[in-house]
Amino acid sequence: MALLVSFVVFVLAAAHGAVGFLSIDCGLDGNYSSGYKDPDEGITYVPDGTYVDAGENHRVAADRESGRLRSDLTVRSFPSGVRNCYALPTVAGAKYLVRVITFYGNYDGKNSSSLQFDLYLGVNYWNTVSADGDEVYEAMFVAWASWAPVCLVNTGGGTPFVSSVNLRTLGSGVYHPVLAANQSMCLFDRRNMGSNVSILRYPDDPYDRYWWKMRSDPTWKNLSTASTIEQNDNFVVPLPVMQTAIEASNNGTIIKVTRKDKTAHKCMIFAYLADFQNSQLRQFNITLSDTKPLLYSPPYLSAGIVDISDWDMPNNGMYTITLEPTSASKLPPMLNAFEIYTLIPSDNPMTFPRDSWDGVKCSNRSDNTSRIISFFDSDRDTCNKSIPGINPSPPKSKVNRAAILAISVVVPVMAIVVLVLAYLIWRQKRKRDISADVPHSEPELEIAPASRKYHEDGLQRVENRRFTYKELDKITNKFSQCIGQGGFGLVYYGCLEDGTEVAVKMRSELSSHGLDEFLAEVQSLTKVHHRNLVSLIGYCWEKDHLALVYEYMSQGTLYDHLRGNNGARETLSWRTRVRVVVEAAQGLDYLHKGCSLPIIHRDVKTQNILLGQNLQAKIADFGLCKTYLSDTQTHISVAPAGSAGYMDPEYYHTGRLTESSDVYSFGVVLLEIVTGESPMLPGLGHIVQRVKKKIDAGNISLVADARLIGAYDISSMWKVVDIALLCTADIGAHRPTMAAVVVQLKESLALEEARADSGFKGSIGTLSDTTISTSTFGPSAR
Repeated sequence: MALLVSFVVFVLAAAHGAVGFLSIDCGLDGNYSSGYKDPDEGITYVPDGTYVDAGENHRVAADRESGRLRSDLTVRSFPSGVRNCYALPTVAGAKYLVRVITFYGNYDGKNSSSLQFDLYLGVNYWNTVSADGDEVYEAMFVAWASWAPVCLVNTGGGTPFVSSVNLRTLGSGVYHPVLAANQSMCLFDRRNMGSNVSILRYPDDPYDRYWWKMRSDPTWKNLSTASTIEQNDNFVVPLPVMQTAIEASNNGTIIKVTRKDKTAHKCMIFAYLADFQNSQLRQFNITLSDTKPLLYSPPYLSAGIVDISDWDMPNNGMYTITLEPTSASKLPPMLNAFEIYTLIPSDNPMTFPRDSWDGVKCSNRSDNTSRIISFFDSDRDTCNKSIPGINPSPPKSKVNRAAILAISVVVPVMAIVVLVLAYLIWRQKRKRDISADVPHSEPELEIAPASRKYHEDGLQRVENRRFTYKELDKITNKFSQCIGQGGFGLVYYGCLEDGTEVAVKMRSELSSHGLDEFLAEVQSLTKVHHRNLVSLIGYCWEKDHLALVYEYMSQGTLYDHLRGNNGARETLSWRTRVRVVVEAAQGLDYLHKGCSLPIIHRDVKTQNILLGQNLQAKIADFGLCKTYLSDTQTHISVAPAGSAGYMDPEYYHTGRLTESSDVYSFGVVLLEIVTGESPMLPGLGHIVQRVKKKIDAGNISLVADARLIGAYDISSMWKVVDIALLCTADIGAHRPTMAAVVVQLKESLALEEARADSGFKGSIGTLSDTTISTSTFGPSAR
């Protein structure tokens, strides 16, 4: 299956003009739906609508367009939401270069020089963007799933924006063993020494790395050769880069290149050296940052590499390359090129270490760190911030270290015990009161003060807006338009001050969902961002009022469309049904493999697949979700919970929760879109057994929803049935992963699209791309 996914990505990349390349022109309008090939770069760009589902398109100011690449002329800005992410297709285990380019170009007419926001790679802090600073931000990483999120985070310094996003597949041996899983690299600097070319990149560099020209120095002189330089397979430095170099002006001169990083990140420095002559001895001591000097003679017409053996924390934050000639050397030192990377560790600290339901474990960062300043060459600075978990000043003794460790372990554990006991005492008291039918003067959600303060302090750290009850009353027009009801309570239509439509889910007094579910949803949706997961805009926790404020999904739920609820007279076409479940499957795949630790939804059903204006599907309702606590965990032991008809029987009987439990539930959803029937029908049993009986006859029309009037590709329909039955296997270990389900569903969609686009008619007539009949949907339940 991994080979199949790799082949699909390979084919898609080839279609974009270069194998393994994905080049996204952000903000490109709909007139370029098929993209374009840039004549200057020789690279094909595609619009960004497929990879992100928020933001606004803009064009830079006319007086800023001169001399810019075509992809620099448009931007997508994100005035709404704290975190907006591009979902980039990847293959788990493969190595990638990702580049974000941010050319401000006064697109908003504000001439801002202080605009600033953060970039994240997945859940890990990557870099900080400034409108008056660098425009190119590169990172290298090993993919952990079939999607890699690149996120723009509003830190209060202005509206995030982006010009282009580039993804480049790297060879499996490139930067080995430095680039590895959970050890990503942020480019600090990369230089081509002795060159007259300002930037060298693709096609000279097969991976499209940017090699910037180094500013000249009076103590250096330039060297070059037309001879071929033998490559090193682990780095593949472009031939034109290795064919130029700088040499010290005389044999007594030291070459020293210095970079200054005030925050003193762990770094990796690579120096590339190849001599163009072999008649005289060239020998020098090379020192990288604070490592011990290495006696070195550059190999003749062969790429030599000198690097730090491990990630190094330099003293005083000085990244340096020093080449000092030995007394025996006949020729002065020389240097062809170098790269400096800083570490992007996957620390994933638990922001709520006392709660097993916490969402993606996100790396936090210090807000008082400052920008990197180039000490030697200020024509191109990159920027980073302090990395969580790395202390530039380690404890001075083993005793101090032991004391710190003891405190860091004992204090949180004691706090956990106190809070858990307080909460359990409250829960037990509530149960006794309810069983005795004693009226309560206290609100149901008034919990132990210490526990409430803990949770409220935690919620203050989330990125979403905290609404007051008065604000909710205003944005819902006094809760005048109820658009649905779920297990949590009633859902109301609302409109924010800026015109953004929202759905406000108010907790009911009679709801079976309590504080745990409320907090689980807030924390999970705060840290999980994907185009196929519903966005949480904010929440309310004011006395006995609990509410969740979501993005408004105007077309209701998949359940609505399959059952004809909320006034809908139409049924979705087979093409639309398959596209919807492809998108939903991608959302689940992200939860399972795209997060640093897997998240299990536990309540996958058609009611929790929401549809937007263009019937784009998003997974919703994270109140029951559970998160793994470590990457070695194989399952979660928890009391069974979920919805009747969708719950995994293996999980129900054993209490062992795994990703396969969501796969089972999704298999039931697939059978629903095939048959149009509910999972459970009185007297007829479960949908899995009903479908298995019907397919024995070998006639797919006995299984398919009669409302489709035969307008579907038979192979496409069979493929979905086959996938569904694999997903609903009795033994979880026999079920496919969601990544595998996504691939199979996309194949089914391709078959149906080929039929629909050919104009083939069913036995009665043709369906539109979306529905039969017309839609009468108004605002619907979220």
